[in-house]
Amino acid sequence: MQHHDTPREEPAEHLRFAAHLRALERVSDADEADLVGEVLADPDRTMAQSAVLRHLDRRAADLHHEPAYEPWAASMTRATLHHPFLTRRLREWSLLRALTLGQRWHQDALLDSSDWLQHRAATGSNTGALEVLADRGRTQRIRATARTTLEQQRRSRRAAPRRTVP
Repeated sequence: MQHHDTPREEPAEHLRFAAHLRALERVSDADEADLVGEVLADPDRTMAQSAVLRHLDRRAADLHHEPAYEPWAASMTRATLHHPFLTRRLREWSLLRALTLGQRWHQDALLDSSDWLQHRAATGSNTGALEVLADRGRTQRIRATARTTLEQQRRSRRAAPRRTVP
């Protein structure tokens, strides 16, 4: 038998990561913040934050259009308070929510946001955000994406049948 044919044990942190993800997928709303705190107490800080980040992204994607988002985000912000990357991601989900729902948002917050958020916003429908990103997005890819999305919106509006009032 050659060395590369020998079965290897899965590293402990991989097993814990998978276990954390399974637990986070199944957690009740009432126990979610406590479980997030437990996961973040894992000795492998990077792995733990990665598991929580996946959870936050999954839950925020499901909730950001719903009224339940705000109390959930407040709870998760408290649970991730000492983890700047995770609290930033939650702030960015809140900004994306504002852009998506047509709520108030600030241009500086959008321009200061990560490439992750700017790219998501550049594929969205908020014309004001698209104009800002088309002109001042962080990367050439974000600016091009925002310009393309704006042009698609304009074409769509021109092609839409006009309503006539009887």
